[in-house]
Amino acid sequence: MRYTHPELLEQLASSYVLGTLQGGARRRFERLRADRTDVQTLVTLWEVRLGELALAIPPEQPPPKVWAAISARTLEPKAQLAPLNPPAWLGWMLPAGFGFGGLAAGMLTAAALFFVAPTLFVSSEQIAMRTGERLPPSYVGLLTDDAGNGKVLVSSLRYGRTMAVKIIGPINAPPAGRMVLWANPNGGSPFAVGTVPVKGSAVVSLPDTSEKLFSTVGKLFITLEPNDTATSPHGPVLFSGNCAKLW
Repeated sequence: MRYTHPELLEQLASSYVLGTLQGGARRRFERLRADRTDVQTLVTLWEVRLGELALAIPPEQPPPKVWAAISARTLEPKAQLAPLNPPAWLGWMLPAGFGFGGLAAGMLTAAALFFVAPTLFVSSEQIAMRTGERLPPSYVGLLTDDAGNGKVLVSSLRYGRTMAVKIIGPINAPPAGRMVLWANPNGGSPFAVGTVPVKGSAVVSLPDTSEKLFSTVGKLFITLEPNDTATSPHGPVLFSGNCAKLW
């Protein structure tokens, strides 16, 4: 199989992140991911988008009879039910003290509703996300250092009010101050989007929808500021990149 068709790669990446890509197909995709940076970027984009969906699902603790039924069907009578461990890509999304059992039940419930009545969760434009046909309408930015190394990936759904920020390359922690993400609209003054972590990921709340905030933004950059209350950039530019629209 030739992995050159964009739609094929999108479908494989979405299925890989969802966990529906299994067996030999998953192993082949993992080898492809290890060799190609474009495939790694696609997987990261899908992790961010599905992560935003997971964060929108309220946790729900399943009743004890659910686990008893699972144990009865899958384990020996005296075997103990092993604790569920979240996939590695979900680790950055879990708040402190958040149990994976509640997350799993919430995601299963939401997944069922998502397939039966997807418009309860997303707009009609974003339903294609379910089948892996294409990425949902979004604003995406890949910020690099002076050498062109990818450092920060940001993403927000077109009509969303949050932006996911994920560190994808090693960053040296600044001795003081905060890293602030700025959006630079065409013909306008830069405005602050939010602070950037040194490692891991964060979700930044936006004052309006991405469509209104970023429709004229062509560039994104990160500066080092004394604090996170700066209203205009003054510190040195650490990373920068384009703001892309995915329709």
